Amino acid sequence: MKKQFAIWILCALFTFHAGAQKKDNAAARRLETIDQLCRRALADFNLPGMAVSIVLNDSVVFSKGYGVRDVRSGAAVDGDTRFAIASNTKAFTAAGLAMMVDEGKLQWDDPVRKYLPWFTLYDPYVSENITIRDLLCHRSGLATFSGDLIWYGTNHPREQVLRNARYLKQAMGFRSGWGYSNILYLAAGEVLEQASGTSWDEFMSRRIFGPLGMRNTNTSVRELDLAGNTAIPHNEVNGRNIAIEYVNWDNIGPAGSINASANDMATWLRLQLRRGNWRGQTLWNEARTWEMWENYSPRPVSKWQREQMPSRHWNGYGLGWQLMEYGTCKVVSHSGGYDGMISMTTMVPELGLGVVILTNNNNSVPSALSFEILDEFTAVKENKDWLAFFLDRNREEERESEKSLQDLKAERARGTQPSLMPDKYCGTYRSEMYGDVVVRAIPDSDALIIDFTPTALFKGELTHWHYDTFRLHWKTQMMLPPGLVTFVLGASGTVEEIKVDVPNPDFDFSELRLLRVNNP
Repeated sequence: MKKQFAIWILCALFTFHAGAQKKDNAAARRLETIDQLCRRALADFNLPGMAVSIVLNDSVVFSKGYGVRDVRSGAAVDGDTRFAIASNTKAFTAAGLAMMVDEGKLQWDDPVRKYLPWFTLYDPYVSENITIRDLLCHRSGLATFSGDLIWYGTNHPREQVLRNARYLKQAMGFRSGWGYSNILYLAAGEVLEQASGTSWDEFMSRRIFGPLGMRNTNTSVRELDLAGNTAIPHNEVNGRNIAIEYVNWDNIGPAGSINASANDMATWLRLQLRRGNWRGQTLWNEARTWEMWENYSPRPVSKWQREQMPSRHWNGYGLGWQLMEYGTCKVVSHSGGYDGMISMTTMVPELGLGVVILTNNNNSVPSALSFEILDEFTAVKENKDWLAFFLDRNREEERESEKSLQDLKAERARGTQPSLMPDKYCGTYRSEMYGDVVVRAIPDSDALIIDFTPTALFKGELTHWHYDTFRLHWKTQMMLPPGLVTFVLGASGTVEEIKVDVPNPDFDFSELRLLRVNNP
């Protein structure tokens, strides 16, 4: 009997060992597949560089850099290379407020004016009743990205950005729809400052980055060592990656100014998946985690989403996090779009899975690669080649952009002349919300110079298009396409206003009501 028992034990151990080895082999093959997908993405999408980290069951099981930090130096990316993470910052701001809830210093449904008495939006009712929760789940009634021209690249400090938001008209009823707002996350950061008694930047450093050991993370491009292990942003021009300068996002800090490495972000996701507990220290209570992951702003599943992901039945937004169903799992994620850098963080809490993808040009790889990795870890039946799908989608968008340009050229009225001599268009045009736009003459030329004075990046040349509309060509290296500027003449035949049209998904130039305030 003893002999038989020993043999049984040996067989059980062998079976267990064989099963464990098989499981380890499968895990290794999965990570090898992901590595191959990363290398393919780098080549297919013409990325300068990328960093990817994967967390599984509280361990970092994958952390690699691909490509280069800067095409000029050729220095390699690794897991500690710093990137701008842009709107992934929002989850940090929400977490800071969660800590204040734990400390009894605020409640999610406190009115914003309890902490910022001067805070004013266009609608007086909204100004009085908007809460911290409303700020964090984007249900103020403002349109997506409304007012981003107030802060982007401007010399307006944080408080001035918020004060100027009172000119933004609502696009929908209060709490009746979802409109993604960077400015209202700035307001949330200002609330955090009032509740905590310290600046948002200092709070992030002392209360989150420090305890987690996030040594390669900060809240300002001013703190980046550009000659060190820092990725440089790039724009793709005619198939070539061109290094561009960082744009300072300090004045929108709580909505998007954090810079971090993939390894540090993996630590951040481990904290999230641990529900706020880190090595015996509770940064926030588990109840706060579930509140941040709750769907407060349901969003419809679009036709495109239904066709591409049949198992996706709902979308929404929590407090600092985008939410969706994928397969049978709840996915908690966020993306980040900075000038020349795109990033994404993704979690599947029930699987203990977290994914960080950081890149240094404008591309759709973080979305495509996130779906590829989700397919590797979940039982999604509609498994597809997401990299190929997004690459085809990019090409289709390029074709649509080219068609729009050709349509614009076809609509141009040939043979027209401006109503006035060039100098008669010159002057200062003022938007109460934004500031001054100055139009100047170019000596011995029919072209004009346009200078959006609050925004150093926004300078360009105007050449006649048709009638009193001029083509705007930007003089700085950035992401915006050319546009049109129309001079509106009054009854007396003089220019009273200009209207700016720059087709792009990020900035609504029609929000600028630019009235002439003086003659040249």
